[in-house]
Amino acid sequence: MNLRFLWISYLLTCLFTSQLALGRVAPPPLRVATYNLRMNTASDGPNAWPNRKEMVKDLVRYHHFDVFGTQEGFRDQLNDIAELRDYAFVGRGRDDGREAGEHSAIFYRKSRLQLLKTSDFWLSETPDKPGKGWDATCCNRICTWAQFKDLATKQEFYFFSVHFDHQGVVARRESGKLMVRKIAEIAGSAPVICTGDFNSTPDTEQIKAMQGPLRDARASSTTPPYGPVGTFQGFDLAAPLADRIDYIFVSPGSQVLTYGVLTDSLRGRYPSDHFPVVADVVLPTKTR
Repeated sequence: MNLRFLWISYLLTCLFTSQLALGRVAPPPLRVATYNLRMNTASDGPNAWPNRKEMVKDLVRYHHFDVFGTQEGFRDQLNDIAELRDYAFVGRGRDDGREAGEHSAIFYRKSRLQLLKTSDFWLSETPDKPGKGWDATCCNRICTWAQFKDLATKQEFYFFSVHFDHQGVVARRESGKLMVRKIAEIAGSAPVICTGDFNSTPDTEQIKAMQGPLRDARASSTTPPYGPVGTFQGFDLAAPLADRIDYIFVSPGSQVLTYGVLTDSLRGRYPSDHFPVVADVVLPTKTR
């Protein structure tokens, strides 16, 4: 029975692949997400990471993300999520370019995506080395990117995960300009997905800059957006959820089939102080 099942699965896979190549079936969408994990700090008390990590893993497993960017995670947090065996991650620590400090890591489902290339850059005047940028006073800020091959469609694309500064007004504005330049430099005409905590509302100059070469998944969704507008709640179940600061951007020509802000909670507690944002995306089959 197992051999028969495997044989049938193989035939169906071959049939799907051949029909996809002929353009007779729609390519399967990628389930894309961005998720600020909230760093691991004991000062969060009952909301500290050890009390949340299984909730985060369960959420990722249940919603079946294909690829997602994370922000704020320390290496131990990323290793915890990587206990989900179908996932691997890339990304370096923002403090030293190795493992120290928070990461803007990218997780991907190994059965769907093949990693081709990855690297990082810092949001500063010297993006090739660790350091603070412009008027940022607290932290180094880093962007991780990866080139993937979609094993279902054979298509290659680039994915970026980034975390903008929360204090520096100039730093956020200049980070938007830098992202636009670096995405063009790294990805060229290939399809792009960019996710992150931009610490910026849609009316800001930096978000408008991102919307030049890319498209906001919420505004582009062919179905009505699901969930609240706001993406940050600070672990407060009564938060007003008015401000959107976490985004998914996609290349022009992409189809955004769904977009949602996931408000999953368990026993009156959120898995993070941000909600994950998710979208089902079909990337353009031709370069722009």
